Amino acid sequence: MEHRAAATRSLAELDALVVDCRDCPRLVAWREEAARTKRRAYLGQDYWARPVPGFGPVDAPLVLVGLAPAAHGANRTGRIFTGDPSGDLLYAALHGLGLASQPHATWRDDGMRLHGVRITDPVRCCPPDNRPTTAERDTCRPWIVRELELLRPTVRAVVALGGFAWQSLLPALDAAGWDVPRPRPAFGHGTHVTLPARDDGPPLHLFGCFHVSPRNTYTGRLTPQMLDHLLATAARTAGLSLG
Repeated sequence: MEHRAAATRSLAELDALVVDCRDCPRLVAWREEAARTKRRAYLGQDYWARPVPGFGPVDAPLVLVGLAPAAHGANRTGRIFTGDPSGDLLYAALHGLGLASQPHATWRDDGMRLHGVRITDPVRCCPPDNRPTTAERDTCRPWIVRELELLRPTVRAVVALGGFAWQSLLPALDAAGWDVPRPRPAFGHGTHVTLPARDDGPPLHLFGCFHVSPRNTYTGRLTPQMLDHLLATAARTAGLSLG
């Protein structure tokens, strides 16, 4: 049976539909439990506690793909990579390149605007310990497949933030209409693979980047300079002008 995401005709329709998804019982229970217990710093806040849609313009040439919402980040604020250290680094980098309207992302209605960039996740609900199961990843895949299909007229480059995003993206890109080589390319920071489109459209450039997690940034595995360089390379490859 066709997944309900496949019938959507626009990203706005897809985003509106995904927030009501309850297909993964473990993730539904976890996101709602996080909203009930909260962190001490956020006791007075109402958590979003629903699936988190993608964020950014519907005609973006560049797409960034993470892992899943953080329990007290996007699951709280209602916008991807917003309200946690990972988002602090990512949005600051995008702002420095002229691709985001402000350097700080605090809430879904804080005025943030992205320029030529859309950010999304292969798993739309926060998982325990930031580790979705293989079944949860696969259950969620139709959402990102349809998102990529709807972006096909404009998207020219995709950045996978971390190995999970890379492994999740390869079958999604294949399902959305690009040829993925076999054997499938391995993830690495700075890896760049060009994927031909099956309909003779323009190719897609896939880049690997270490995830912007505190674990990577605090240990120096990913520095702000490394992130800036990779995002700038991907943005220029996508045809974006940097500020």
